[in-house]
Amino acid sequence: MGADDFLPERRTIQSLERAARRCQGCDLHRAATQTVFGEGPADAALVLIGEVPGDQEDRQGKPFVGPAGGLVDRALLQAGLDRNAVYITNAVKHFKFIMRGARRLHQKPSSRELSACRPWLVAELDAIRPQVVVCLGATAAQSVLGGEFRLTRQLMKFHVSAWTPWTIATYHPSAILRAPDDARDKMRSELFGAFRRAAERLRQR
Repeated sequence: MGADDFLPERRTIQSLERAARRCQGCDLHRAATQTVFGEGPADAALVLIGEVPGDQEDRQGKPFVGPAGGLVDRALLQAGLDRNAVYITNAVKHFKFIMRGARRLHQKPSSRELSACRPWLVAELDAIRPQVVVCLGATAAQSVLGGEFRLTRQLMKFHVSAWTPWTIATYHPSAILRAPDDARDKMRSELFGAFRRAAERLRQR
């Protein structure tokens, strides 16, 4: 079973968001508070793709509103981009976590969960047809560019995807926030650099 069984016949961002609320294409919906679908204009020129909602995203039903979202906001601002003009989503639409005491700690989705949820991401990108896609982390990049993609080798380079020739991957903000002090500044610089490259490409279109 997968998300294909829940996709609406008419696939606009609005109809997809409504249909995704009922998705039971994998077991992640059982423990999650709600579906966290993408957010932003249906005609956005720039799409940001993360991995999976976090704790705050699951509670609020919006992507990138937790600490990682704060870093995304700073990167957008530094690149001269308006978050309200950007479509932001995740490769997986339900929070995956493990309990540690009273805390819900994020877990990486399995390949089966990514595959089950991928029809939503494909449908979002088909509906929007953005000019530029920024993948935040290896999981997002592999969902768009294929399983052979390796972030460490292909970081900060534009790649051709099924939707645009201007697809770029960088570190996930959560990975940056968890990184040791001696690595965090470099990773943050790479993130901000990817957003600047995306902004430059948008200005050239």
